[in-house]
Amino acid sequence: MVLEFTKYHGLGNDFILLDNRHFHKPLLTPAQAIQMCDRHFGIGADGVIFALPAGDNTDYTMRIFNSDGSEPEMCGNGIRCLAQFIADLTGNKDSAGKSYRIHTLAGVMIPKLEGDGLVTVDMGRPLLTAAAIPTTLSASGQKVIDQLLTIGEKSWLVTCVSMGNPHCIIFVDDVGAIPLENIGPMIEHHQVFPQRTNTEFIEVVSKDYLKMRVWERGAGITLACGTGACAAVVAGVLTGKSDRLAKVELPGGCLKIHWSETDGRVYMTGPAKKVFTGSIHV
Repeated sequence: MVLEFTKYHGLGNDFILLDNRHFHKPLLTPAQAIQMCDRHFGIGADGVIFALPAGDNTDYTMRIFNSDGSEPEMCGNGIRCLAQFIADLTGNKDSAGKSYRIHTLAGVMIPKLEGDGLVTVDMGRPLLTAAAIPTTLSASGQKVIDQLLTIGEKSWLVTCVSMGNPHCIIFVDDVGAIPLENIGPMIEHHQVFPQRTNTEFIEVVSKDYLKMRVWERGAGITLACGTGACAAVVAGVLTGKSDRLAKVELPGGCLKIHWSETDGRVYMTGPAKKVFTGSIHV
């Protein structure tokens, strides 16, 4: 079978986008997605995203397989890329203000085209109780703020947030000094996270400017993570380290994150760029 695809990236977090609008199941298996994401023997990407038909009261459905074949509930950079992909497919690519209701495993998300390649996504309300994240670091109905987590011989104060997927946020003095390739997988697979977790290390430059490095569950070190940036600002507010409106600098670039005090929802604005189109035998 030959599949046409389009490659997009959001701040270097890159994805293979497939037009899956005529089928209700993904066109690929997780094993095939792994092969396509391989940077030496495939196309190369952090994940494969499928644009599926609408669900209840939505315009489209989003499914995503990570580069290891696992399926996350949501992907912030990925849904911006999906919105731009849909706009390109339907001829709305220059329609600033156009929005879509997208069904995801984390609920309905609403990306809106801003023009100039920027997309704002209503990411919904963060989930803050231990049971919702999920983690066993606190009692099920309690928030997880500055809880002690021991990894090897070192202990960290961690704050946990779910943006539909789990995040463990750690504030540090220098994100560049963190051996992310070593500690990231240990936190991802720690027993206190029954569904594994994304891990973000955050350096507070100022209350409205954060620097972040991320280890993504199922993908490893990536250049950006949209849900992680949202979780970082939420964690910053919970710990008194961040304003509700902040710029988050990632290795691939910056996102604007706003945790609204009015409606409690998190809004993320950032770019989605087409890289190339092609076809591949699967």
